[in-house]
Amino acid sequence: MERALIVSAGSSANQYLADHLAECGFARPVIAASGSEARRLAAGQEFAVMAVNTPLPDEFGHELALDLAQGSAAGVLLLAKGGSAEALAQKLGQHGVLVLAKPFSGGQFAGAVRLCAACSRRLAGLREENRRLQNKIAQVRLVSRAKCLLVAAEGITEEEAHRRIEKLAMDTRRTRGEVAQEILAGGPPPG
Repeated sequence: MERALIVSAGSSANQYLADHLAECGFARPVIAASGSEARRLAAGQEFAVMAVNTPLPDEFGHELALDLAQGSAAGVLLLAKGGSAEALAQKLGQHGVLVLAKPFSGGQFAGAVRLCAACSRRLAGLREENRRLQNKIAQVRLVSRAKCLLVAAEGITEEEAHRRIEKLAMDTRRTRGEVAQEILAGGPPPG
């Protein structure tokens, strides 16, 4: 279940934001009353959406929004008075923070929350794809090192070393990476 974080000092604003987040599927948002509390919560938990209602008691909130956007996969929404919202949107938009000018309607807020949630899901998918590709690259490097060891130790060609690793992986029902680690740890397996 996706979670939301509200960073706001006003109890009436907190209730308003929580009610509208619930309409968007975030039934029990976590509420932080200050920037420092929000940073602590964000460091220990995953959120899909983080809404920062400016100003906060310990800071204005735009630095917090920037930190949250850079440090997580969450969609970050900054709520600021109309006069400063445009300037903040230009400054923070390039870093992935969506700025919504106050006052706003419930529909505008809900639309912004849905956009943030969609961006969060997309970013999470991209991070998972990146992790998968990094693992694949690490496995290819490991297999290459094992092939080089086999070539040097046994005087076989790279193609023969590759076939040996592939065959051993299939015969023992392990990945090529596991076989390569074994070769690198204990030397080349018997032919």
